[in-house]
Amino acid sequence: MTDRLKTPQRGRPRSVAAHSITAAPAQRPDPAAWPADRLTCSWLGHATVLLNFLGRRIVTDPALETRVGIGRGPLKLGPRRLAPPALRARELPPLDLVLLSHAHMDHTDLGTLGALPRRTPVVVQPGNRDLVRRFRQVEELAWGQTVEVAGVEITSVEVRHWGARMIHDQHRGYGGYLLRREGVTVLFAGDTAYTEAFARLGPAARVDLAILPIGAYDPWIANHASPEEAWRMFRALGAKWILPVHHSTFRLSREPVDEPVRRLLATAGEERWRVLPTTLGATWTMPAS
Repeated sequence: MTDRLKTPQRGRPRSVAAHSITAAPAQRPDPAAWPADRLTCSWLGHATVLLNFLGRRIVTDPALETRVGIGRGPLKLGPRRLAPPALRARELPPLDLVLLSHAHMDHTDLGTLGALPRRTPVVVQPGNRDLVRRFRQVEELAWGQTVEVAGVEITSVEVRHWGARMIHDQHRGYGGYLLRREGVTVLFAGDTAYTEAFARLGPAARVDLAILPIGAYDPWIANHASPEEAWRMFRALGAKWILPVHHSTFRLSREPVDEPVRRLLATAGEERWRVLPTTLGATWTMPAS
């Protein structure tokens, strides 16, 4: 979050009335019923995605509390959710891996992390180990570095963002991850503005599913991709499917809450079949090849 570090574009703020609010998740995932021999995923809200990656359960940037921000529990100060998460932390299945893309409070939520078992392996970008020191296994990965955890090959990849949690800790790294297992590849970008880094990965990365952010671009376009830019990065990557995240969960910017998805689907046009369900809690399973 740390929005004070961002430089807004010119223009008058839009009214709060321009944002719609959803009262509850439309669907509730049932991870216990997911097949272990294929990739299955559900968007739980914001940048939090639960995956069953061919038998390995992974969660990305878990932020499942009522608010994100400074503090814990009822004393936390920061943006409030527009809708409950599709699953609470206590409702997650036993996890094989947690991925943290960067230290911003809407991506590294200490309250949610504190509810996860200490034995859960965690992968972070450089300079973020102190935020997850309660966990027994923590891997720090700089861009281009690879590690294998629980049978999943994880490579840290470049994005265009920044990592400071507070205004003084500029040392913190940020990035996305390529996940590979048994011939299936997933890209989790975390948070990023438009970048050519994914084009450099290109079709050679053989990405099946790209999890890309599409919200908080007005006025923060220098740090967050617009829906059209997310689609351009997706197509340059040559991935088969896109799961849009970082939208419709917290009021972090000025665009109407339903605008990012509308614009992405309009941009996808006849290829909107490549866009995974955007309903909170919807479950998608990769078709058998």
